[in-house]
Amino acid sequence: MIKIIFTAFIFFIVKYTFAQAQFISKGIIEFEKRTNMWADLKGSYAEQMKKTVPEYKTDYFNYEFDNDKSIYAPGRESNNKPSSFLGMPATDNQVYSDFKTKKYIAKKNVFEKTFLIEDSLRNATWKITNDFREIAGFNCRRATTVIMDSIFVVAFYTDQIMIPGGPESFNGLPGMILGLVINRLHTTWYATKVELADVDINDITPPKSGKKTDNEKLLEVLKSSMKVWGADAVSNIWASMI
Repeated sequence: MIKIIFTAFIFFIVKYTFAQAQFISKGIIEFEKRTNMWADLKGSYAEQMKKTVPEYKTDYFNYEFDNDKSIYAPGRESNNKPSSFLGMPATDNQVYSDFKTKKYIAKKNVFEKTFLIEDSLRNATWKITNDFREIAGFNCRRATTVIMDSIFVVAFYTDQIMIPGGPESFNGLPGMILGLVINRLHTTWYATKVELADVDINDITPPKSGKKTDNEKLLEVLKSSMKVWGADAVSNIWASMI
């Protein structure tokens, strides 16, 4: 009897260890994006605005992936939508990534214009640390980088999910980014769940509508059109380029 119990125990341990060591190549990840809408409120109107605007704007996105392709797009609606007065550009992006060709196509609504950006995947230089945290049931390792010369980015990735992607256009780590923090934009992205779904590769297709451009040309357009915004133009450009 003891031998049978011992054998069953060993079988359970082996099965559990194997399950934990599985590597995921397809599925659907839900991200919760949270932006602090009070962070940049200044001046005499700030306290009045806080009475009508929630402190945090919450949005949900789905990241669907199958081996070397992925699509990041708006998911379920949030019930916490602040006034459009504080609306930021490029908050409902769709981003298609092909990690085999190292190209991506993104649809971004920047105020009254819709752009379709076709370009190479972001080539960020990541610094991987020995810090870890659990996100959506996965042990994730911390990494940092700097984009657009001065924007410090913190990411948490897991190598159990094999695709080297992440929310928005972030990628390039040895696994999937499940957490992202950009303090300069007062914004975080964290995975709330990972579904090991049998994804239909035909559902992972790039967006098609919008004015075609690339990152360099988009940046030129943004700098030109937002000059009248003064200091606020910088954060709007950062938000549009991530």
